[in-house]
Amino acid sequence: MLHQLVAHLPGPIAERSIGARLADWTADHDIPLTLELWNGKQFHLGASPQVLMRLRSPRALPHVMRPSLSSLASAYVEGLLDVEGPVQDVVRLSADMASRAGAAVQSKVARLSHSRKLDSDSIQHHYDVSNEFYSLWLDRHMVYSCAYFHSAGQTLEQAQEQKIDHILRKIRLQPGQRLLDIGCGWGALVLRAAQHFGARCVGVTLSHRQFELATQRVREAGLQDRIEIRLQDYRDVPERFDRITSVGMFEHVGLANLRSYFRKVHDLLEDDGIAMNHGITSSDAGSGGTPFGGGDFIDRYVFPNGELPHIGLTLQEMSGAGLEATDVENLRLHYAMTLQHWSARFEANAARLREIAGEKRFRVWRAYLAGCAHAFDANWIALHQIVATRPASLAHQALPLTRDYMYR
Repeated sequence: MLHQLVAHLPGPIAERSIGARLADWTADHDIPLTLELWNGKQFHLGASPQVLMRLRSPRALPHVMRPSLSSLASAYVEGLLDVEGPVQDVVRLSADMASRAGAAVQSKVARLSHSRKLDSDSIQHHYDVSNEFYSLWLDRHMVYSCAYFHSAGQTLEQAQEQKIDHILRKIRLQPGQRLLDIGCGWGALVLRAAQHFGARCVGVTLSHRQFELATQRVREAGLQDRIEIRLQDYRDVPERFDRITSVGMFEHVGLANLRSYFRKVHDLLEDDGIAMNHGITSSDAGSGGTPFGGGDFIDRYVFPNGELPHIGLTLQEMSGAGLEATDVENLRLHYAMTLQHWSARFEANAARLREIAGEKRFRVWRAYLAGCAHAFDANWIALHQIVATRPASLAHQALPLTRDYMYR
């Protein structure tokens, strides 16, 4: 192993060896980064360093000498290295290092076998940290999905409210209609649907903490007669609905299960009903992954067993399940802006977040939020909203001929 070899070399020889390796992949390219070894020796990889990466022991060397986003982030999470500087600059420079060092272009994604227990365990791993943890960097309604900005100067609160309204207008939600929200989170969408659109709502989640807080919020709003929150797998929902929304949930379904997922949505939808699926998609049709190992890090530390389909596969499986896509919108840039807000709030509340989550989990989420902001901005991943109906429902004029109704 590289770190074992270097650790036993005399100091000057080890430093020359490391310097030579760095020179190989920084040739003719200025990277504004200072790399500091465990003995205090520094290597300046650019003329005006913006970020300091401090290796705490020789064990960090393999992660840095053969860098990928996964190896660098893992070393940070495991405490093998520390970084100083704006977190977005850290991520950008890490991606640059991985690119210059010739890291693997894509994460490898295999189609996983998803069981109900696997899905439940994965959801609880991600969401059941603590409600306070999420409240410190999400908006006041704790909407954990891509917001919808009318301008760059809008607040996160404004953009999240606009996102929910945008969805509910897309599905033409009417007073008295029954709405199912698959993966309801902390209840923001069903609360707004009941309060401002007059709908009767059911929200389902597999997260115990989300179920508890969403139920509490419904009770505090006095809407128990119009909203039901269930700790339930969407596959066990028995009744049909006029409208169905699924926001930030289908990433957990698995590529092999997309058709059965959309088939269940089809079966839960009334003949003249409208559904809307809002989810992250891969921008690479071939691999389904993300560049430079970013997906490997997310799968290991953040979203176990998550899989991102390309929009082409998503539409194919939706059609195969008997649903017709009537409107498709890419909100990639909106998600980049959303994550920039989340990352900035995370940084601003770092001390308390460390107390709640502990140092390792704090580092996981810090790297994850900043890394995802970069990934959406760089078009490594995207976010698509897809409105769908049963094909026969068009005869019932479920949707107008133009998109004008979405913006009234």
